[in-house]
Amino acid sequence: MAAKNIPQIMSLIRKEFKGSKKPTVRRTSEKRDPFRTLIACLLSLRTRDENTAKASSTLFKVADTPEKISGLPIKKLEKLIYSSGFYKNKAKAINHVSNVILKEYGGKVPRTEEELLSIKGIGRKTCNIVRLFAYNELTLPIDVNCHRIANRLGWVKTNNADKTEFELKKILPKEYWPEFNTLFILFGKKICVPISPFCSRCPVKEFCPKIGVGKSR
Repeated sequence: MAAKNIPQIMSLIRKEFKGSKKPTVRRTSEKRDPFRTLIACLLSLRTRDENTAKASSTLFKVADTPEKISGLPIKKLEKLIYSSGFYKNKAKAINHVSNVILKEYGGKVPRTEEELLSIKGIGRKTCNIVRLFAYNELTLPIDVNCHRIANRLGWVKTNNADKTEFELKKILPKEYWPEFNTLFILFGKKICVPISPFCSRCPVKEFCPKIGVGKSR
């Protein structure tokens, strides 16, 4: 896919999802609370958005700061985030991250890439989401939806999200970075789904070579 089609594709996807309900992590970040944004992102890993919303709401009603979460017994934390799936692993990660932020950063979520990635349990996507949405730093968060769609469009040819991030940064104008993650998550969940995507009603079908797509609807 030639880079010249990026403006058209972004415009069409933006139009398609104008007024749509934003993903939970994005809605959480609108409060500009870096810690809530971070925890919501950790809860969102490998689960559906409705599960993230339920787990985040249940947890934040009880504990929404590093101090409060660090003070929770691990079993209590597991119970609070049960609906997010993989709750045991997530509870350990959230507990660890909260303790590190409390003890090493005075309870404030660090804002630099180097500091965030130094904390076990925080990967590139989570790091970029916190920096972009909570701290208004210009970054490009890439999740599985962004990775899948960018490859289907032929914008990149990569085998994981981190590589997709680095390659997209070379061709995607920075003006699109702030909205890219939100739009492509919505696009990937409602139209360009992993298996048998809805190509017949895709707003960018005239531009898409459907790379790697077998059966579609």
